[in-house]
Amino acid sequence: MEPITNQTVQQTPPKKKSLSQWAMARKKFIRNIPAMASLIFLLVVTALSMASPLLSEIDPSRINPKLVEAPPSAEHWLGADSAGRDIVTMLLYGGRTSLLIGFSCTAIIIFIATLIGTISGYYGNKIDSILMRFTDFMMNFPFLIFVIVLQAIFVDSGVLALILVISLLSWTGAARVIRSKVMSEKENEYVLSAVSIGTKPSKVMIKHILPNVISTIIVQATLLLAAMIVAETGLSYLGFGVPVGTPSWGNMLQAARDPGTFENLWWVWLPPGLLITLTILSINFIGEGFKDAFNPKTKK
Repeated sequence: MEPITNQTVQQTPPKKKSLSQWAMARKKFIRNIPAMASLIFLLVVTALSMASPLLSEIDPSRINPKLVEAPPSAEHWLGADSAGRDIVTMLLYGGRTSLLIGFSCTAIIIFIATLIGTISGYYGNKIDSILMRFTDFMMNFPFLIFVIVLQAIFVDSGVLALILVISLLSWTGAARVIRSKVMSEKENEYVLSAVSIGTKPSKVMIKHILPNVISTIIVQATLLLAAMIVAETGLSYLGFGVPVGTPSWGNMLQAARDPGTFENLWWVWLPPGLLITLTILSINFIGEGFKDAFNPKTKK
């Protein structure tokens, strides 16, 4: 009988630990260079904007006649506008306003869309029919006209009114997407098992369905954030958004409406235009990165 050696013993290879969905998504997102670079850029812009009172001692609303239409210099890196206000200071404070509106609107929209979409998709039947007809009713409102009318009514409320008006008119698309995802998830075995043992519907939605729909909600949130910044910029450019006295990126672009400023004072409108463009592009790249990271069909 031959002795047992190391060569004759077949060693089973160690089993690799299976990664969870979130761990796999995190790894794929980190390896997505455009998404990671965009995330870093957005975090830097947000941090600088929120820290604007610490970074600039200049009052953004202060009018300095000595600096009217001053070109870029060593003291004022991006010059001043037609009112003598420092452009760098306006960019910092304007970013705080624009990003605050964008993040606030996105949070309110996602809350409303998740609530309506989850309830509608889970219960179905009459509840689904009522909520979806209400959603269709809200979608029929012309967004721009309705925002302008409400802003004219609540003109004294300022930024808060703009956030509420935009949010209450922009949740319908996300609600439909979340509803369709919930309808597909509720047919899975783990949900049917929870229902069969008498689990309350609220507990089923919160503990079983929402954790598996959160990836869709995250992707929708990133896409909505870019859309909300565009909405604020467009409304402010037209004069129906942020009040004129409050600095925002949209209000800074209003200067481009004047042909003389557009042709001769590039430092007044070009920096906010570039910052808005880069911010929206970064948010879109982040959204695409999350979409690919949570998609099981994408390559590891």
